[in-house]
Amino acid sequence: MSELQLLPLGGMGTVTQNMFVYEYENELLLVDCGIGFPDMQMPGVDILIPDVAYILTKLEAGKRIVGMILTHGHDDHIAALPYLLPHLPHFPIYGSPLTVGFARQRVSEITLEPEFHVVAEREEFRIGSHFSARGYRITHSVPDTRHYAIKTPAGLIYHGSDFKLDEHPVDGLTSDLEHIGQLKQEGVLLMMLDCLRVEYDRPVKSETTVGPVISRLMKETKGKFVVTLMSSHIHRIQQVIEAAAEEGRRVAFIGRSVEQNVRIAQELGQLQYNPSMVVDKRDLDQVPDSKACLIVAGSQGQEGSSLVRAIFGEHPVFQIKPTDTVVFSADAIPGNELAYFAAIDQLASNGVHVLYPDVEADLHESGHASRVEQKQMVDLVRPEFVMPIGGADRHRFKFKEFVAEPAGYDAKHTLLPVSGEILGISASGIRVVDKITLKPPVVDGLGVGDVGPAVLSDRRNLSQAGMVVVVIPKIHGKLAVEKTEVISRGFVFMKEAEEVIDFIRDVVRETVQQNQKTNEGDLKRAIEKRLARKLYKIIRREPLILPVILPIS
Repeated sequence: MSELQLLPLGGMGTVTQNMFVYEYENELLLVDCGIGFPDMQMPGVDILIPDVAYILTKLEAGKRIVGMILTHGHDDHIAALPYLLPHLPHFPIYGSPLTVGFARQRVSEITLEPEFHVVAEREEFRIGSHFSARGYRITHSVPDTRHYAIKTPAGLIYHGSDFKLDEHPVDGLTSDLEHIGQLKQEGVLLMMLDCLRVEYDRPVKSETTVGPVISRLMKETKGKFVVTLMSSHIHRIQQVIEAAAEEGRRVAFIGRSVEQNVRIAQELGQLQYNPSMVVDKRDLDQVPDSKACLIVAGSQGQEGSSLVRAIFGEHPVFQIKPTDTVVFSADAIPGNELAYFAAIDQLASNGVHVLYPDVEADLHESGHASRVEQKQMVDLVRPEFVMPIGGADRHRFKFKEFVAEPAGYDAKHTLLPVSGEILGISASGIRVVDKITLKPPVVDGLGVGDVGPAVLSDRRNLSQAGMVVVVIPKIHGKLAVEKTEVISRGFVFMKEAEEVIDFIRDVVRETVQQNQKTNEGDLKRAIEKRLARKLYKIIRREPLILPVILPIS
């Protein structure tokens, strides 16, 4: 019998870019398709998407994608769809009603029309010749989240993406632990499980604990009540709407992502409200500030978001005044801390009453299970092997210490593959069978994958040490080195600036004299290389160096 192979393209050592490849014989099954967020070493980059080079190689070898399962509607699990689907062949995509609704919206601006299938809870569906799956209801910070039991020729695999065990969810739909527990009788070979909150040693509080805090703060607000949150957090939005109804405030949804998600959730019955209490954002001037509640996109302080534009007085339909209260009902996503707190700082300096989880702890509750809940899930299913997913390396290794070992799993049965390792799964066990290098493409504006390491290096150098442009005139076909101009931006020379500029001219002159028979392209590279080395020796800076040969007739 052939061996099942499992490759995480994201979500393994990284919290985001979740995407997994199940491969058996000539079939590939994909689970999730999420974006990632750049760190400080990626200036100008908007998002990261999974590296699907491995998948493309397999397709070239004659294999085929038989389907994709989406576990829930968060961006780090579905938002790479519009970037990757145009480069992949047609295949069916499965998910819960709200997850498919969000995914449809995500791909609505591309010309493709993916084949989406809504699957009911515990409905078994075939995917190709070798796979089938059942989805189980699990609570999380977005409704309609599912864990999937995936039947493979090698055995049953529990794909346990993001979750918490909320005993009192806003919609009353608790995790389907009864039926999840029955999987133990079928025998689960491998359980993959969200480990992001493994450092937390108490059960995560219910989402319903946030509502009373929002109600109290709204009562105390004399002006507009402005709340910003993750646009997919439908249960949080529901609680804000209910608080506004109690206080007699009208609600406006502001920001493309919030408006779209609210519309989809309302159409699918996942969000309940009286339409008469909603006001179009363009009619806010007709509502007194004391009667207005604004739910606004931009909880991470994203540049260009509705919230940030309002903070700087640039939003076309509303302004934030000192009499208003602005509530951040979200934590900073790892890597977004600077933008998140910059928005809060700017509001504070504008004299606005701003609240966030660091000063009002119950303004946000995590959607991820603590180690207590993680261990409860492991004990409920009792798989042969466990593998933490969806966390950074510190979370994965702490899962081994805090969850797997107390549950009786030794190192052999706790899988901690590093990025790019491919697992071979068979009746004889699970082992690493190969390793590839993953290079997630970056999205920069409208460009996808056209910003590589060299461009990022140039951007870092520009931000850290500035730029030096060396302009060498070429008069009547001859280089006029004595007329070389040096232009700098962001390159701080302090008091010895003139000396350094003279030094640059000397290095350029020497390099030209030593490369008189070299073509212009090689000459510019020689100037760049030598000047970079010399400048670093004398001032310990590495500016971006741009030699220019300027023809003058």
